[in-house]
Amino acid sequence: MVRISVDVWFKTMFQGLGINAITATFLVAAAVGAVIIFRKRKELPRLNKNYFGLMFLESATYAVFIGLFIGFFLEFLLNMQPDSPIEQLSKFQLFALSLGAGLYEELFFRVILVSGLLFLFNRLTNRKKFAYFFAVVVAALLFSAVHYVGHYGDFFTLKSFLFRFLFGLALNLIYVTRGFGIAAWTHALYDLVVIANM
Repeated sequence: MVRISVDVWFKTMFQGLGINAITATFLVAAAVGAVIIFRKRKELPRLNKNYFGLMFLESATYAVFIGLFIGFFLEFLLNMQPDSPIEQLSKFQLFALSLGAGLYEELFFRVILVSGLLFLFNRLTNRKKFAYFFAVVVAALLFSAVHYVGHYGDFFTLKSFLFRFLFGLALNLIYVTRGFGIAAWTHALYDLVVIANM
């Protein structure tokens, strides 16, 4: 019964067209990735093995800091504690769900949605900072809101909505400043930290 939030949009859209949602999602992701790599091929540096270790450490730092900061903010400044919407699953299922959310949701909400909104807002205004601001905020609102949509959507509470909005905002900022890989690992590692403490 637990599903990654972006499933609501992808499955509805692709099933309406009579297409398998998972296959279509990976085909779209592969096609977009191939186009980006082809267009940026001359800008890509040679692969550095040390980079992955540094990337992991940076993402882990963000994951812990963001989780602590948002939890502190909601608990002490707004007198709220974030809800825990994850249902009773085995540790292995939770581990798989964490990695899935880190990659799948980040691909959609950061790469597709933030980049798409950034493109749109850049067309509507000549002020680059405003375009970034609106893209980051609107994508964070949508990231939080989609968790409550559909048959398996979570029950809406202000606590969980605010937590997800702030978490989405932080991930959007990481994406536009540090890139997809750091954002995806931060999301996945944060979920793993939550699971380890359950």
